[in-house]
Amino acid sequence: MERTPHIAIVPSPGMGHLIPLVEFAKRLKNNHNISSTFIIPNEGPLTKSQQAFLDSLPNGLNHVILPPVSFDDLPNDIRMETRISLMVTRSLDSLREAVKSLVVETNMVALFVDLFGTDAFDVAIEFGVSPYVFFPSTAMALSLFLYLPKLDQMVSCEYRDLPEPVQIPGCIPVRGEDLLDPVQERKNDAYKWVLHNAKRYRMAEGIAVNSFKELEGGALKALLEDQPGKPRVYPVGPLVQAGSSSDVDGSGCLRWLDGQPCGSVLYISFGSGGTLSSNQLNELALGLELSEQRFIWVVRSPNDKPNATYFNSHGHEDPLGFLPKGFLERTKGIGFVVPSWAPQAQILSHSSTGGFLTHCGWNSILETVVHGVPVIAWPLYAEQRMNAVSLTEGIKVALRPKVDENGIVSRVEIARVVKGLIEGEEGKPIRSRIRELKDAASNVLSKDGCSTKTLEQLASKLKAKNNISI
Repeated sequence: MERTPHIAIVPSPGMGHLIPLVEFAKRLKNNHNISSTFIIPNEGPLTKSQQAFLDSLPNGLNHVILPPVSFDDLPNDIRMETRISLMVTRSLDSLREAVKSLVVETNMVALFVDLFGTDAFDVAIEFGVSPYVFFPSTAMALSLFLYLPKLDQMVSCEYRDLPEPVQIPGCIPVRGEDLLDPVQERKNDAYKWVLHNAKRYRMAEGIAVNSFKELEGGALKALLEDQPGKPRVYPVGPLVQAGSSSDVDGSGCLRWLDGQPCGSVLYISFGSGGTLSSNQLNELALGLELSEQRFIWVVRSPNDKPNATYFNSHGHEDPLGFLPKGFLERTKGIGFVVPSWAPQAQILSHSSTGGFLTHCGWNSILETVVHGVPVIAWPLYAEQRMNAVSLTEGIKVALRPKVDENGIVSRVEIARVVKGLIEGEEGKPIRSRIRELKDAASNVLSKDGCSTKTLEQLASKLKAKNNISI
């Protein structure tokens, strides 16, 4: 009897990358009997939430934590993308040992990396294992990654200084300043790392992307066109974390939601890595109060770096202490404030939830689509501005508040957009469009759905490696 095919997965740091990769691995295991080992590069002890998440992986999904790398020789202000790329690059020796063991102990057929992990391909190739990318972001961002080497040669100035928007293949035009953060300063190491990884995507035998045709039709059409040297793309989304009934409603927010009218509550969360400045936190609070709409708000301590909690998702001070004086008392009847964390999947699937003010991280967007909840787009970092453009102008499921000349969204603007989404005329077409997408998301994941079939094709390709001896 053939041994079960096995894959290794090397995730970038951050729960936002780990969650969709685990969902992907679960599907491969449950539907196609392909088991996985997660190989985790790091720079020291994992956060409690990451460790607990890895410890609770189901049967057939294992994990190995590599020895930590040191960044003592680097300046404190290196960008997130440089740090993530270097974490993989500096772990190559220990990764090689981990892969060597897996090759001996399992029937290893492929090594998957995500966004910035392509240096690990060298190890895969050395052991005769197929290199793959799992792209946890949008088809639009993937299209940009594959186009970037060409764009880099065609354009000499900063992309934000281009007079015309950038035409990413298959996508709506995007202004240079809305492209992902690490391509904004071409002299910065972060840009060089993105370009380095983007060029190496062509070494992959295939790229799985967490999206689907009805959501990003144009980008996927372009990605699926055959071109010499371009890897095959497999749209397998939406892969989202199902909320489990074991998620404790410690704050009581689900119980509170039970008592609210259908579709009346705005849920506000900036994801596990996002933070607002003190000034903006204050305006958001006063804007919510001014809107007179019901809300659940996951509040984090303010910080002037928008991705301050990316590597450590729990601030140390009590976030509620930063809210305007008297805010909690004045909004007691209509608002529910939760410090740091809330059971997002259950909130979005609750019938009382009528809108989601989000930082536009792709996992959150996919969750809101799966549950049919319309969006207020408030991007903070990474590829989120690009996602916001796509959501408002392309997919048309979001309103986006305007930023004033000081880079702040004012309380008046916040109140206007919140009212507009929950009960206004401008929210109507958005509410109807997101319902269509909810049905489409359910269809693509059904037994004969497009994403289910695509994953089947990928699984068959991986299983075909089964007979090849390494």
